[in-house]
Parts: sequence; C-alpha cells; structure tokens
Amino acid sequence: MDEKTIAELRARAEKLYRDRQYLCSESLFTVVNDHLGQPVPPDTVRLASGFPVGMGLAGCSCGALTGGIMALGLKYGRRGPGEDNAVALAKAKELHDWFHREFGSTCCKVLIRKFEFGSPEHLEQCIRITGTVTEQVLRMLPQNG
Repeated sequence: MDEKTIAELRARAEKLYRDRQYLCSESLFTVVNDHLGQPVPPDTVRLASGFPVGMGLAGCSCGALTGGIMALGLKYGRRGPGEDNAVALAKAKELHDWFHREFGSTCCKVLIRKFEFGSPEHLEQCIRITGTVTEQVLRMLPQNG
C-alpha cells in the first residue's frame, strides 16, 4: 500500500474521531473494514463500541489497540470452528508489542493521565493515537490486499 493511501486512511480515522462520529476503536475498525472492501457489514462497528476509554470507561486496554486487533481479525481471523488461528494471534501480539514500544503502555488511563478527561488536549492525544494505530494496522496488511 502506498504512503499516500495510508496517510489518507489515517486522516479519515482521525476525522471520524475528531468529528465525534466515532471513538477510537470504532473509527479504526470502520476505516480498515471499508479499506478491505467491507468483509463485514458496516454496522458491525457496533462490536467495537464497548472498547473506547479502556473498555467501557474502565481505563484498561486502549480502544485504538483493541480496535486495531479487531481490524486485523478482519483479514487474518479464522472463519470457522477448528480453523488455524496462529496468524491472527501472531498479528495481535505484533500490534500489541509495537503499541507498547510506541506509547510506553497499553493502558488507556496511563496514556491519558496527563490530561483532564474530555479536554481538547485529551481528545487530541486519543485522535493522534487512533491515527497512528490505524497507520500501523494498514502496514500490517498484505500489500496485495
């Protein structure tokens, strides 16, 4: 995938969040689902709706990370019982480990602790993380689709 496409898709995920259409996990999942030709119906985004703000406001795993793992599952996840799941698990770990190196933590409350919740600075932090993770997920997809 070329750099221009990656930048455009990152910007789209950030815009979905910035315009308050979706939060982190939902924005990322929607953009990747659309990019992959909607392997699942667009309303499947509702599966990602409980992950923002660290899993339902609990402050645990970052929603951009969990949404990214869901998005990778669109390409690498198993399609039926008993199918091999090794690639999906490896890609999830790869994204997790990259995220931890990139941001220093996978915990939402750690990532936003310097900001007042709901402040413009908090939102910009989360928008930036969402965009960065969207970009990384796109780079983890095969070049030929």
